[in-house]
Amino acid sequence: MRLFSFATAEKRTEYLWVLRAFDHARANYVVLLHAGEVASILGRIGGDDPAASLSAQEVTPLLEQLHVWGLLERSYDGTRAATLAEYRNRHFVYQFTRPGYHAFRAVEDVLSSRGEDASLSRLALADLLADLTDLAAANAAGDGELIIRKLMRLDATLSDMAERAARFYLVLGDLVRTTEITPETFLAHKDALLSHMREFSSDLARFAPKLTAALEHVQGTGVERLLARAAAHDERVLLPIAEREADWRSRWRGIEHWFVGVGSAPSEADRLREGTMSAIAAVLALLRRVTETRKGGVSRESQLRHLAGWFAAAPSEEAAHALFGAVFDLGRPRHFAMPHADAEAVPIGLSWWEAPPVEISRTLAETGRAPSAGAPGKVVRNESGIRRLREVQLEAQRRRAEAAASLAAGGVWERELSESETEVLLGLLDAALSARVPVSAQVRGPATGSGNGVTLTLTPSAESMVVHTARGRLHLDGLSVDVR
Repeated sequence: MRLFSFATAEKRTEYLWVLRAFDHARANYVVLLHAGEVASILGRIGGDDPAASLSAQEVTPLLEQLHVWGLLERSYDGTRAATLAEYRNRHFVYQFTRPGYHAFRAVEDVLSSRGEDASLSRLALADLLADLTDLAAANAAGDGELIIRKLMRLDATLSDMAERAARFYLVLGDLVRTTEITPETFLAHKDALLSHMREFSSDLARFAPKLTAALEHVQGTGVERLLARAAAHDERVLLPIAEREADWRSRWRGIEHWFVGVGSAPSEADRLREGTMSAIAAVLALLRRVTETRKGGVSRESQLRHLAGWFAAAPSEEAAHALFGAVFDLGRPRHFAMPHADAEAVPIGLSWWEAPPVEISRTLAETGRAPSAGAPGKVVRNESGIRRLREVQLEAQRRRAEAAASLAAGGVWERELSESETEVLLGLLDAALSARVPVSAQVRGPATGSGNGVTLTLTPSAESMVVHTARGRLHLDGLSVDVR
């Protein structure tokens, strides 16, 4: 859903114009654009819209944000640099990503959609019949290239028919169900509407047997060979041939279901014809209702005028309130029984108009339900900070392991320990001294400490030991140190 962020952003109009510039260039077979070219295209297609009057400097941050959202792909183009300074400044060019283009087209289709352009594709039935006839001949001749072209045309034509029919009947249903019908507008277009649906229904009934016979002819030439040849000549080379064949088999089942149906279920062509006849009946019923309304003089406007006259002629205010309640069926205001924080400060018999208000929650006021704790809030995690601290921790562990290995290899005699080796030695001494048990201020036995694969052994000694470190000399009184 991040792809659609540009549609709700603060500069959504500017983002939309930038994407329109890329779509305009795509229509002219230009894919890669830089900020200057986008600004130039906007100057040609933007017209008088101030949101499209953008310079190259203003376009650049918009392109970067669209790249962050995933709508545009960014690449470096060093050929556009004329000087060394421009080369170091890095020139970027952008192009649509595949999901980004689909997201832009979805938003653009919603913005440009109109109910008036809904129609049924009656002329596509003849194309379907011709494509099925050519498909049977191509399969019999073994022409794989012609097979894939005809199958793609069939798939595109049927998809367009289904989309047009869905949009047409959706608009028609809104027209039939609405209560705000303008009789003049409907009566002016009802003849063209009925003629369009009747012609489509007649052509569909006339072509249905021919389309079924043509489909059976194609099936007679061998469906499996047809699908194998289609998959072999499919240009989607990134898909294995088995997946391509499975995809075309699924599409072929859809074609068969549209013309013939599956089992006892009716075909999509029969459903479309029945839906058209039902729509014609609904339009005729709407026409009858509009005609009777105009003839009888009863409409929404006349009803409201009569109601206004009744209100004006009401004998009292109570009668007007009663009429209002009967017509609009609005209930009385709802009150909440909430205890006051200081019950003694508000007498029980005090009127609501005079009593101090009681604070209630928004949930109780809007829904009538007591508020609950709800879902826990989102945990804010600083992923970059955690990753940075983890890298520092791993680096410290690596240095400590190297120092421990160096300490184990060189020991502590006749050498000066480095800073990291000193830290390891002090840590081992701490572990060894914590493990031993002193008795009468003397060590009865050896004590050991280990870490990072290194073992330090403390042994009682009659002499003191001196260890030279980067921090100075370490004196161990009565102890001998052995590191391995």
